Amino acid sequence: MAGFFHILANRPLAGAWPVGKHGRVTVTADRKRVRPRLHRAWSVALIALVAIIGAAGFRATPGVLITPLEEEFGWTRGTISLAVSVNLLLYGMTAPFAAALMDRFGMRKVVSAALVLVAAGSGLTVFMKASWQLVLCWGVLVGLGTGSMALAFAATVADRWFVRHRGLVTGLLTAGGATGQLIFLPLLAYLAGDHGWRTASLTVAAAALAVVPMVWLLLRDHPADVGTTALGAPPGARPAPPPAGGAGARALRVLASAARTRPFWLLAGGFAICGASTSGLIQTHFIPAAHDHGMAEPVAAGLLALVGVFDIVGTVLSGWLSDRVDPRVLLCAYYALRGVSLLILPSLFSATAEPSMLIFIIFYGLDWVATVPPTVALCRAAYGQDGAVVFGWVFASHQVGAGIAAIAAGLTRDALGEYTPAWYGAGLLCAIAAVMSIRISRQASLKSEPVAG
Repeated sequence: MAGFFHILANRPLAGAWPVGKHGRVTVTADRKRVRPRLHRAWSVALIALVAIIGAAGFRATPGVLITPLEEEFGWTRGTISLAVSVNLLLYGMTAPFAAALMDRFGMRKVVSAALVLVAAGSGLTVFMKASWQLVLCWGVLVGLGTGSMALAFAATVADRWFVRHRGLVTGLLTAGGATGQLIFLPLLAYLAGDHGWRTASLTVAAAALAVVPMVWLLLRDHPADVGTTALGAPPGARPAPPPAGGAGARALRVLASAARTRPFWLLAGGFAICGASTSGLIQTHFIPAAHDHGMAEPVAAGLLALVGVFDIVGTVLSGWLSDRVDPRVLLCAYYALRGVSLLILPSLFSATAEPSMLIFIIFYGLDWVATVPPTVALCRAAYGQDGAVVFGWVFASHQVGAGIAAIAAGLTRDALGEYTPAWYGAGLLCAIAAVMSIRISRQASLKSEPVAG
């Protein structure tokens, strides 16, 4: 009864009690239960994910074009690999400048322009007659475009829009790269095989242009642009003001500062090996290597896409772990396990997808880019507001390693007729990366540790 009188005393008299059927008084709730709205950060992350998925799919396309271009133009695998190598190098070298440009001009403008570059580079390949045109289109234009939507973009979105779940979101956006590979590779392999490589190139161009309106209309640069704060940030928190000076000058200034610390070189060296053992080697040469052993290209492309399926799981899990486990330990484990798998790979190739190869695909897929969330976490802890730009430079080293591995593996195949030394070399490099990772100082002292001498 006390509860009833408390309610009665606190209700207004006029119109307080609705009258139901037959004049009976009914008691109803004052207000409908309000469900909490989904934070805007998640919709921004979703749009970023779409762009990253596209960038990964566009960048993976040359892997399915190597054999068709070799057959039509008579270019050697080393020549075609040069275009892939330029693509990989620019994909990485663009990242720190793109991160700085996003600070200066906003993510929406930079990503929209990048998509237009990708569409131009892919579409113009249908007119090429010489190998230098392949280098210009797929190497330069597509490399610059996809590099502007690389993992530095993922780090920027996570830093600006998330305080809570930052590691998890970094993992989700990183997994978008695997998703793009999963979506595009089998489709492009089918198009290249049944309808010609030009159809595959035009499909990439159309897909890139289709994403532009979505990015322009829905992507936002800062939470303050829509009257909110980052997810998990205290009420009233405001973004840091844009850094003064030009974007290019800032990117170089951040590099000069970070290069004076030992952790930067350990992170960059390890990530260079990461690129060599993934994008440069597996992503570029797995399909032609499997074809050398009699496997049909669509089957090999399907296996590489399957790597992307398990990479989604591995990368999201890695993001979750990066919020809870020492990132140095995670990196050491990832590189060591990857090295073991690459040493075993040469014995697994055959004309069909044997169970042993499927086991490799699952194991390797879980580890594919699981290295990204802990690397981003270490850059953020070490370099604060400059963490995204520093990660851009670390990612540039990733692509330098990838570019060197892409052309080196192609030349190895031309000289020896097989890829075996390339697989073994990458496995040994991964062991070195594991040692480098565990030698990074603990997060608390990263920023203050200078390079000796």
